[in-house]
Amino acid sequence: MPDYQKILSSLPELMSGDKLTRRLAILPEYDSAVRTESQTQRLMALQDLYRVYIPSAMSAEIYHKLYLAMVRSLQKKSSKMAVRQGYENHRAFLCQDYTSIMGDSDSFTIIGTSGIGKSSAISRAITLMTENRIIEVKKPYIKILPCLTVQCPFDSSVKGMLLEILRKVDEALGSNYYTNAIRSRATTDMLIGSASQVYLNHIGLLVCDEIQHVVNSKNGKSLVGALTQLINNSGISICMVGTPEAVPFFEQAMQLARRSVGLQYGPMEYGDVFLEVSSVLFSYQYVQNQTELTADLASWLFEHSGGVVSVVVSLIHDAQEMAILSGREILDRPALDEAYRKRLTLLHSYIQPAVTHKPQTGRRKKVKERINNITASAAGEEAGHDVSVSSLAGKAKSERLDIVSLLKQYFTVEEVAV
Repeated sequence: MPDYQKILSSLPELMSGDKLTRRLAILPEYDSAVRTESQTQRLMALQDLYRVYIPSAMSAEIYHKLYLAMVRSLQKKSSKMAVRQGYENHRAFLCQDYTSIMGDSDSFTIIGTSGIGKSSAISRAITLMTENRIIEVKKPYIKILPCLTVQCPFDSSVKGMLLEILRKVDEALGSNYYTNAIRSRATTDMLIGSASQVYLNHIGLLVCDEIQHVVNSKNGKSLVGALTQLINNSGISICMVGTPEAVPFFEQAMQLARRSVGLQYGPMEYGDVFLEVSSVLFSYQYVQNQTELTADLASWLFEHSGGVVSVVVSLIHDAQEMAILSGREILDRPALDEAYRKRLTLLHSYIQPAVTHKPQTGRRKKVKERINNITASAAGEEAGHDVSVSSLAGKAKSERLDIVSLLKQYFTVEEVAV
């Protein structure tokens, strides 16, 4: 069996604090002189905006979670239990009688809203904690992939998942597991046995992305069950990554919920972190006229992105692209408004900004009331009597008054064009 200490010494050190933040960050070089270049050159350089990665507390937490899970998995490979499990896997392959020796199921989830950067955080974490190395142990000689990432099949096919993992192992190690499985026309049961041995020998941490595909598939529970069996028969750690859509699926039963305990993230809140991210992204300007990120623009970005980083990037990128192509050459509020209206139309129903600032039109206005309908407003109390929305509505109806003007006398009212 491989020496755990030699395996561990082959891994990069576990980082934390400022050092980890610096290593995780990706900030492409930027020279303000690029704003004087030709339209073509600036449009090409504008693509660097998509390469920017600004680490957050989520990035550090994901890095530490994955690193420690990988170490636990590699540690098991040097135990006597791993040798016994190898014998059992070989026997299971021949007689289809599976026995779990390793046990100790080690699976967890990383659930987050689409577009918040969880896949980027996972990719950056894997790059740092493996440095794209393949661990080679001489006594006995064996190659180990510290971390392998696959995507959950859209139809949650168990066989498709197993074959894809074998194909990726072959791609990295130069082996022939996938070819042999296809040639022998292996059934799903046979694949589980052979794949368990491959995982036991060659894989540390398995990351399964897009796990929300199991929700709307009849094969969903079968796939999760197969992953559980692989954990038990190989001792590897499995991380399942997906969107909040997968949460109700894992809450259906205790055995599913137990295997989905992990990290959950949502969009950023408006605060220092969002302002820092927006400031860095806003500094990458390729239009001829440079502008500064004001408090008003930062607030607008948050309202029209819902705190989702990928939407902020798209807004700043597309606003500059449209400004360059139209000849306006400035990243200002009108440019961002235009990008939001024309390029992000399909996202409007998902973003749902708290307040949408739009030019006033002749259409009917909606009144956004930030009040409690039961308690009296501060203005009403100062006037010496209680005022409620229902009473004002009745007064406006009986006296044929404008309800909006009447509300403004007692409450803070914000009108939004729709």
